[in-house]
Amino acid sequence: MKRRLFSALTFLFLVSIPFAVLGGGAHPYRLPPEGPQFWKDGNTVVGVPVRHTVTKEENLLGIARDYDLGFNELADLHPQLDPWIPPRGTELNIPSRWVLPDTRKEGIVANIAELRLYYFLKRVRLVKTFPIGIGDDGWHTPLGIFSISTKMTRPTWYIPESLQEKYEAKTMPPGPENPLGDYWMGLSDSSFGIHGTNFPWSVGRLVTHGCIRLYPEDIENLFSLVEIGTPVEIIYEPVKFGFRSGRIYVEVHRDIYNRLGNLTEYGWLRLKEKGLAGEVDHKKLREALREKNGLPVDITRLEDSEIPAGSKN
Repeated sequence: MKRRLFSALTFLFLVSIPFAVLGGGAHPYRLPPEGPQFWKDGNTVVGVPVRHTVTKEENLLGIARDYDLGFNELADLHPQLDPWIPPRGTELNIPSRWVLPDTRKEGIVANIAELRLYYFLKRVRLVKTFPIGIGDDGWHTPLGIFSISTKMTRPTWYIPESLQEKYEAKTMPPGPENPLGDYWMGLSDSSFGIHGTNFPWSVGRLVTHGCIRLYPEDIENLFSLVEIGTPVEIIYEPVKFGFRSGRIYVEVHRDIYNRLGNLTEYGWLRLKEKGLAGEVDHKKLREALREKNGLPVDITRLEDSEIPAGSKN
């Protein structure tokens, strides 16, 4: 019910696509055309932003799950709110719009810096996106190129040696106590994987020992779509630039693993690498880099003819 408006806005698009291709869970979005001007020819900003009015006994964790967001996405956008007791009647911006990662558009792409996974269905030119939980401090999720090597339902958890004393066991059988949830997809020859969870409120947090976890309903959806051998790219990109209807957008997230040193300098470097330095409003970009709230922001530079009279210096 809470997602009725969000669903209605995409209804006409959804009814034209076979349900067997889409599955449940996250909404699918059309991919832009390929070509030399890939990023400028098509819309690389997907989704529909909506608003939500907090009702009695709601909290940010439950609201986030209702909209298929991670806890971090609402907390970063509304840092002034108590996540457990947001005031009734508060109007929330729901960050249900995203800049697609600037990578190959095939298989699974997990952007650790934004705690979000993208699944590109290249054959039908669609993308689905899901919030994720990632590796905690000391257990960072590895970056690189992988592939799906195994798929299992109701997996057994082979407990890392460093945790066996804590759990007093070497393995944990399937069941409600198993942190892997009901689905597991292994990554290449590593011990890492993409899996579900027995604690849904952990999605959107740094909580795992390097694996990527999804809401139970999302991993069930993704598991049904992904095949053995599907490529997986794990990246760390807190600053993304994209295009929508000829406008330039930036989406900025926190440097959660402290990999970059100076996020602002990194953002300007990325802008120059994409050849956009002369096409954006520098003040708006500085604000986005300062706020780091994960919301795509239109930073297109206004032409002289678009600047209101009396506002020029």
